[in-house]
Amino acid sequence: MHSLARRFLKTAIVFLVVGLLLGVWLLLRRELGGDAISARELSAHTHSLLVGFVMMMIAGVALWLFPRPSSDDTRYKPRLAEAAWWCIAPGTALRVTAEVFAGFEPGPMLRGAIVVGGLAQAVGLALVFWTLFPRIRAAGSAQREAKGERF
Repeated sequence: MHSLARRFLKTAIVFLVVGLLLGVWLLLRRELGGDAISARELSAHTHSLLVGFVMMMIAGVALWLFPRPSSDDTRYKPRLAEAAWWCIAPGTALRVTAEVFAGFEPGPMLRGAIVVGGLAQAVGLALVFWTLFPRIRAAGSAQREAKGERF
C-alpha cells in the first residue's frame, strides 16, 4: 500500500474518532443536560464523519485498489492526490473546529473559517476524483468481456 493511501486511511480513522467523541458529547448534553444542539454543532459532527471519515476512507481505498496508471499516461498526476489530502484534511479540521465554536458564539471570523474549510473540502474532493478518473479502466475485464463473459 502506497504511503499516500495509508495517510488517507489513517486520517479517516482520526476523523472517525473525532466524530464519535463529538457525537457522544452532543448526546450527553442533549439528553442529560437538556441543552439544545445547534445546527452548527450538528454540522460539525456530520462533516467529521461524512467528509473526514467516509470520503477520506473512500479516497484512500480507491488510491490503493484502483489499477495503476500506465507509465505513459500523462493524465495521471500523483501530486494532485497529495494536494487533495492537503485540502481535505486541514479543511475538514478547520470546518469542524469552527462549527463547534460557532455553535457557542458565532462571529465573522468563525463564519469565514467555516467557508474556507468548506471550500477546501470541496476542492480536495474534486481533486481526488479528478486524479482517480483516469484510473477507472478495464484491467483484465476487457479480455473476459471480449470472450463473451458477462458480469
